[in-house]
Amino acid sequence: MQWTDDGLILGVRRHGETSVVLELFTRAHGRHLGLVRGGRSQRLRPTLQPGNTVRAVWRARLDDHLGAYAVEPLASRAGRLMERADALHGVAHLAGLLRLMAERDPHEALYETAEIVAEHLDDAASAPALLVRLELAVLSELGFGLDLGSCAATGATEDLVYVSPKSGRAVSREAGAPYAEKLFALPPFLIAHGPNAAPTEDDVLAGFALTGFFLASRVWEPRGLKPPDVRAAYLKGLLALAG
Repeated sequence: MQWTDDGLILGVRRHGETSVVLELFTRAHGRHLGLVRGGRSQRLRPTLQPGNTVRAVWRARLDDHLGAYAVEPLASRAGRLMERADALHGVAHLAGLLRLMAERDPHEALYETAEIVAEHLDDAASAPALLVRLELAVLSELGFGLDLGSCAATGATEDLVYVSPKSGRAVSREAGAPYAEKLFALPPFLIAHGPNAAPTEDDVLAGFALTGFFLASRVWEPRGLKPPDVRAAYLKGLLALAG
């Protein structure tokens, strides 16, 4: 068995004295593990860092074996990500989100989104909103996508400002007004036909509150997981900057 694919590095773990098991989120083969012989060498160590993108050739005798990777760098961004605490928390959270996908289950659209997010994690102006979008994409890929295109009560596509915690659907200002305290705010940047203005800090925090609720109630809690500490650390840093 053999294939070649591009992959975003999620993590590595030591295997023996000189090798590592590399965890990639690949474009066409999903989250996939493989052995990299000599992966702890000075030559390969800078390449095999979370947040980098590599081209990988995977070989195994049988499809269900661990197999071995041969890799070459495509995007070496880990060095600059390590210079910022928020970027480090961001790449760890990105990896945790992608690990929610079943191993070897392809999610090509999610891969493309994750690549964009990884490339901008050290950009404090754009990274937070991109991470919110990634969380939405993960919910969608897991079958829990939110319907933010029209009002759940009236079908209207204008003036959508709330999201129902029960249905995960958008609600218009007029229809949601009597229940506003029980609804989540829908930040404009998450509406497909919304304004093109850059999201404010309050918009981004509202986005994280929205996605965090649905990730907790529909993904983490049913799997017996707690919201990841690294997400909380990222949000703590975001709040500190906002304050």
